[in-house]
Amino acid sequence: VETVDENYDVSIIQVGKQPLEGDFVARLLAHSEVITCASPSYLDRNGRPKHPRELIEHDTMLPSHAREITFQHGAIQGDDEPPGESLTLTPGRPALSSVHGDTIYAAALAGMGISGLPSYVVETALRDGKLERVLPEWRVLTVRVYAGMPTRKYVPARTRAFIDFLVKSFGGREHDPWLQAAGCETPCGAVKPAQ
Repeated sequence: VETVDENYDVSIIQVGKQPLEGDFVARLLAHSEVITCASPSYLDRNGRPKHPRELIEHDTMLPSHAREITFQHGAIQGDDEPPGESLTLTPGRPALSSVHGDTIYAAALAGMGISGLPSYVVETALRDGKLERVLPEWRVLTVRVYAGMPTRKYVPARTRAFIDFLVKSFGGREHDPWLQAAGCETPCGAVKPAQ
């Protein structure tokens, strides 16, 4: 969800570029990159793009709200290095457009085209070779994943233990444990989390 639901002891919150705001307590679990990926069979048939501009020649699968996609390569604003390249594309008519991420994921596995999906969704498929990362040097979006709870007052021990378990399991820092586990992290200098 995008904010804490007061009806639950713990909410898992996914935050993109917007700041984390609200009357709640949140602990960072990890970051998750939205990466471009496709099945090896699709890429064998249609080629492996080397630059985001080449995506225009491919079948793409996008969330229905995506009007444009910005790819970032190299240093991100705020790094000590000179700024990298940034490219914003307005996709043509996608092969599939859906608000349902699982539908796009299933279509990518079936070889329908190139999609952009969060690393926590595609980790197993990347590790098993069912999906392949496309344009690994280019960043699309990094989301922050938090465990949040409505208040700090009278927090049951089981809730604290659960949140501590999540932080320990996912690292509790600015890194992507799913891409690390899949063995295809974004090269150093090519990604910095959204602020």
